[in-house]
Amino acid sequence: MTGPSEGTVYGGGVDTNDWSPRTLAVAAGRPEGPGEPLNVPIVAASTFDAGADRAYSRQDGTPTWEALEAAIGALEGGHATAFASGIATLSAVVDTLPVGAKVCVPTFSYAGSRGLLAHAHGTGRLVVTEIEPEDTAAWVAAADADLLWLESPTNPTLDVIDIETIAAAANGLVAVDNTFATPLGQRPLELGADIVVHSATKLIGGHSDLLLGLTIAADESVAKGLRDARTRLGATPGALEAWLALRGLRTLPVRLAEQTRTAKLLAARLLDHPAITRVRYPGSGTMIAFELPDAETADKVIGSLRLIRAATSLGGVESLVERRAWMAGDAHVPAGLVRFSVGLEDPEDLWTDLASALG
Repeated sequence: MTGPSEGTVYGGGVDTNDWSPRTLAVAAGRPEGPGEPLNVPIVAASTFDAGADRAYSRQDGTPTWEALEAAIGALEGGHATAFASGIATLSAVVDTLPVGAKVCVPTFSYAGSRGLLAHAHGTGRLVVTEIEPEDTAAWVAAADADLLWLESPTNPTLDVIDIETIAAAANGLVAVDNTFATPLGQRPLELGADIVVHSATKLIGGHSDLLLGLTIAADESVAKGLRDARTRLGATPGALEAWLALRGLRTLPVRLAEQTRTAKLLAARLLDHPAITRVRYPGSGTMIAFELPDAETADKVIGSLRLIRAATSLGGVESLVERRAWMAGDAHVPAGLVRFSVGLEDPEDLWTDLASALG
């Protein structure tokens, strides 16, 4: 695992401490040295010859996983561990908590995370409380919880949580789902968080072709606990998925910059459109949420789109929309709210499609 002070890429001793995030995304986690491949290969092996530290991939990892972990660890400034999916990262964090631990989660946040925590609450594994995302005073008042599970910006309402203030008050663990912002938008460990998680399925992978999760811990002992949980739970990433996620990470800076420029343009135009009742956009990033008067209107608009695809998930090169309230876990979301993941298409083509559907 590459830590915040080690400043090395996988396979060598290259100092990365002075590199910008854009450079790290391209260079960190590469093999280096005479005769080494430029890109880490796909190591499709479950077991290894005896006599070295690596024996079995489930507990010891593979060079492909480690390259990805080195790269994301360098970007977030901590010790990284790769998992089979984004939701597996929360499972691992929960696995490190004692029975009856108190956990707080935003009222509006990823339905999969709230669903997992609700199940743990229902079985008596955890005591879970929901808190409004932007109610900083309530989060501070919950400082004695064993885990504050934050998400900023939130999915799908794009609320921004005051991570730094909450982390400063917390007595237990603070974990931040950084999927929407990415490490190029914010580095929660620098704001006082203990753990950062990503669904690398989304912007890090960037091409809607893999499932993978990542944790990055500030403290090496916390990282070891998460890695041990990965082994116990069997939540190991596939070799191809890890390789694809690392390849996607290489282009994240340019993809994110271009998609953010388009998102800002479209958010401003949506704000001025008479059919829209509200636009939620935090000022940066690739995600927009816009509201229509009701579910029927939203469904008609989505059904009229030709370029923008109606599908779940987000963060890929293609633009996607989804009315989130149709999901059981998001039934409390405004009925006419449409989550819009802005892709890499020409912004004018996207706007023509939107304007036609809204009209």
